[in-house]
Amino acid sequence: MDEKQIIKDRVIKILGWYDAHRRILPWRSEPGVVPNPYHVWLSEIMLQQTTVATVKSYFEYFLTRWPKIENLAKASLDDVLHAWQGLGYYARARNLHKCAQVISSDYDCRFPETESALLALPGIGPYTASAIMAIAFNKKSTPMDGNIERVITRLHAVMEPLPKSKKYLYQLAIKMTPDLRAGDYAQALMDIGATICTPRSPNCGICPITRNCVANLKGLEEELPKREKKPVKPVRRAIVFWVTRSSGKVLLRRRPEKGLLGGMIEIPSSSWEVKKKSHKELIEQAPFDINWKIIPGRVRHTFTHFHLDLEIFLGTYEGKSLKGDIWSMPHQFSDHALPTVMKKVIAHLQAVSG
Repeated sequence: MDEKQIIKDRVIKILGWYDAHRRILPWRSEPGVVPNPYHVWLSEIMLQQTTVATVKSYFEYFLTRWPKIENLAKASLDDVLHAWQGLGYYARARNLHKCAQVISSDYDCRFPETESALLALPGIGPYTASAIMAIAFNKKSTPMDGNIERVITRLHAVMEPLPKSKKYLYQLAIKMTPDLRAGDYAQALMDIGATICTPRSPNCGICPITRNCVANLKGLEEELPKREKKPVKPVRRAIVFWVTRSSGKVLLRRRPEKGLLGGMIEIPSSSWEVKKKSHKELIEQAPFDINWKIIPGRVRHTFTHFHLDLEIFLGTYEGKSLKGDIWSMPHQFSDHALPTVMKKVIAHLQAVSG
């Protein structure tokens, strides 16, 4: 059997399996129903670095609150960030909002149907553009997420570790992408990767393409894909300044729009430093020149590329507020878009104070 016939046989088996075993997901259209590009885009942005189980409730909430892209475009960034709490990687939420505004203003609320136009939109990279093209518009395109990379790696027994092998895997995947039913095919590979060709203990016995899988034939499925060792994450340190008034209100502020946790509300903190600095140096960055009390213990939070260790300094201030200061009662914290790391700070203080 030549390569073209092998590929054709694989595609037939993959699509046949999908017709019988496709996952039912809130953003996925029923068979025969034209997909909603807004649903596809929203789900793909949410699913970056996040599990399907987590995303389901967020997706449904967003659609309840903003059923169309024009509704999302008109929402305030604060409302979008607040609704996004718990999904992490908040740059996605900011770009989601910007993208909705651009599509509403420049494209009359309709997603462009070319990959180049999609790539020009905020927050849409090669994978997301390709997924929208294939799933929303059923055009021949080859999205490559982690599940698909794993399936392709094992199918061809690619021994080069990820991420070095990404380009080669993409070339292999392009060869397999069918001219018809590109969206179903892409979602089929995602489903196979998520439910059968799993990272550990793949269930090869029920896989539709086991007989075509080189890794399975060689007994390598548990070993692949190989991955390069990740570098050790550095630790950054900072002080969080918990400032209260006699009224019980606590000082909050908005982080700069650009950068990590951009636009989120936080308890003021010093800069997050890799190089260890003294308390004296860090206190110079405090919002007010007042007496500070150190709270016992530390709060640790892990971001993608580093760990963050926080100490908490407590102080009171009755003077004049500065521009941008937000004074909130603790029971009203849920009204603000506080990232998880700040929720950990609050929980630590509550535990220490009883």
